[in-house]
Amino acid sequence: MNWLLVVTGAMVGAPLRYLTDRAVQSRHDSVFPWGTFAVNVTGCLILGLLTGAVAARAAGSHLQLLLGTGLCGALTTYSTFSYETLRLTETGARFYAAANAVASVVAGLGAAFAGVALAQAVWA
Repeated sequence: MNWLLVVTGAMVGAPLRYLTDRAVQSRHDSVFPWGTFAVNVTGCLILGLLTGAVAARAAGSHLQLLLGTGLCGALTTYSTFSYETLRLTETGARFYAAANAVASVVAGLGAAFAGVALAQAVWA
């Protein structure tokens, strides 16, 4: 049963990542990878909310598998973040590469902490 929850979440997360990435990136005329940035920060927020909900006993392990492991696992992408940062460096866009690395870590952690705080405010 657990693997089915993970697979189901991933079946939603993977196409959602692709579609969101394309939609966001098409609206920006920049080499900065806004699409990947958006899906990664969104995934961090979702995972923070879920973590806070589980800690408050408002969500259980099945939802954690479905949304945390499945959806967020397929929605977020460290490999694409790394590849895009490397490509920015290789093409001479070092400022964008550094901005992507710093902003992704700061915004991702900020979104995760905000998600936990929001969950605590709602369920604690």
